Amino acid sequence: MNRKKLPIGIQTFAKIREDNYYYVDKTAFALKMIEEGTAYFLSRPRRFGKSLFLDTLAELFAGNEPLFRGLYCHDKWDWAIKYPVIRISFAEGVMASRAELDVRIGNILAENERRLGVPKGEGGIPDRFIALIQATEVRFGQRVAVLVDEYDKPILDNITTPDLAREMRDGLRNLYSVIKGQDAHIKFALLAGVSKFSKVNIFSGLNNLSDITLNAEYSSLCGYTDADVDTVFAPELEGLEREEIRHWYNGYNWRGESVHNPFDLLLLFDCREFRPFWFETGTPTFLVDMLIARHVFLPRLEHLEASAALLSSFDVGDISTEALLFQSGYLTIAGSQRYGAQIQYRLRFPNQEVRASFSEAMLLRLRPEPENAFRLFDLLRKQDFSGMEALIHALFAGIPADWYRKNDIDRYEGYYASVFYAFFASTGLEVFPEDSSHAGRLDMAVKFDGQVYLFEFKVVEDKAEGKALQQIKDKHYADKYRALDQPIHLIGVEFSKKERNLVGFEVETA
Repeated sequence: MNRKKLPIGIQTFAKIREDNYYYVDKTAFALKMIEEGTAYFLSRPRRFGKSLFLDTLAELFAGNEPLFRGLYCHDKWDWAIKYPVIRISFAEGVMASRAELDVRIGNILAENERRLGVPKGEGGIPDRFIALIQATEVRFGQRVAVLVDEYDKPILDNITTPDLAREMRDGLRNLYSVIKGQDAHIKFALLAGVSKFSKVNIFSGLNNLSDITLNAEYSSLCGYTDADVDTVFAPELEGLEREEIRHWYNGYNWRGESVHNPFDLLLLFDCREFRPFWFETGTPTFLVDMLIARHVFLPRLEHLEASAALLSSFDVGDISTEALLFQSGYLTIAGSQRYGAQIQYRLRFPNQEVRASFSEAMLLRLRPEPENAFRLFDLLRKQDFSGMEALIHALFAGIPADWYRKNDIDRYEGYYASVFYAFFASTGLEVFPEDSSHAGRLDMAVKFDGQVYLFEFKVVEDKAEGKALQQIKDKHYADKYRALDQPIHLIGVEFSKKERNLVGFEVETA
């Protein structure tokens, strides 16, 4: 099989098509959108291919036929018609004031005026944008396509400074509010970004946008499907375990077909080793700090539920935990259930990369000094429970007393279990938090090396009471796993508020 270049970091459609790079054909989605609607909104996590899709649309509307030969849309598009394209992107740079944002918008409008050969519009930003749209239509004799990339970046770059973020939001609203009023002059519009801010607060009445973020038909618009990996990237698969690729990088879902993270896959094929490439490019500190401040019980992250409205409730100073984790890509759709007119979504970590890396980031915040979590593998493999107890004790003993004085985090219910869970999950072990059965909900199950480990946590005032192990036995939690015909270890773990550490670690093998 002929190998091509890996388009790592390349967001230019023409470069990919002309320079022999791999390309996953997304033009069927482009045609569907153009044929069925006019104005769209799309939210996807960072580094998922949004910019490349927008560039593909730009080349399609511009009528650059040679670039599309061999692709789905080639014999279905009228290449005789060329539509002018207005392109707006906030991908580059960071703006630290409303004045800087207005200057950037002015420069973007000026660049479009020069490229499209229309005179500079008069007045403020809205008037100038209106003039650009209308003058472009007159010059080319066709309605325009408006493509906006990273529409929300000026807000997100300043999200930890709410007053400044609100100024950015108002400045962007000043620009985007033009689009609805100019509908008669616009052939197509797409606004894409990471977050989905409230339409009321940023789009100012721009209610003609069709939001395809959770449209099942567009679930795989960004990212690589299993079929893409097996066909387009077939030459790169030799020497890599196919199921391991899925386990590490697949699982992102927006109510339809699941996809792999494209950034991860390209770097995997380049480096030939499994690593958390996407996660390492920038986990926002504010996200971790916000979860800690809200005393989020980490094991419950794998079982969160949210309505469509809650997943969309993202605005400056009003960001739900569920929306924050979902829109940033750390949680994804696991399933849904309709209740009358409402849909309730179940959320989960998408894959091994996110679960392990996110847990490690949270662990380092919950427990400032790192512990050698990889010793767990050896201890579990040997069923060395005394060693495991000592390791867990050392984990908590290593937290400086001064850190407790400066933080009240250990006072919230679930702190000890959250640290315990993050410690296990950060190693990449197969962890099942809050594992449900007919008898109730076990705190945590772990499968490893042909063995099953069932954990129940209790927080006591002072000394061990033996209630954790007893609950595992009374609730018959092991019954769920007996069909596996594997050794099952029942482990009762008790933490003392007084000692701020492990005081009970009882083990029985069923």
